[in-house]
Amino acid sequence: QVHLVESGGGSVQSGGSLRLSCAASGFTYRFYYMAWFRQAPGKEREGVAGIHSDGRTWYPDSMKGQFTISEDKVKNTLYLQMNRLKPEDTAMYYCAAEERWFLRLPLTPGEYNYWGQGTQVTVSS
Repeated sequence: QVHLVESGGGSVQSGGSLRLSCAASGFTYRFYYMAWFRQAPGKEREGVAGIHSDGRTWYPDSMKGQFTISEDKVKNTLYLQMNRLKPEDTAMYYCAAEERWFLRLPLTPGEYNYWGQGTQVTVSS
């Protein structure tokens, strides 16, 4: 059973930066995907960034250059560096994981079985 715990959320002014962390444990398969999603009130959960255990990454076109996903395999921790934050980036951010070699849609919530509890990010103007 994969266990995920996010941290690093908080309040920041527009234009600022935050780095989210996701401590992961319980992987039993060498190949996996991990990803960050976010959900704002009244909106659907959307993919922000994804990464495969082999290092490949995915981003929605709208978020390329603003968000960077990375993984520290020694610390078993996933990161999301968020720069140039805007009020519309305000949301609950979730870490997700799936132990499979291939996911057809790595930024789709339904592809993932394991989720963290979320960490709130609030960006003020």
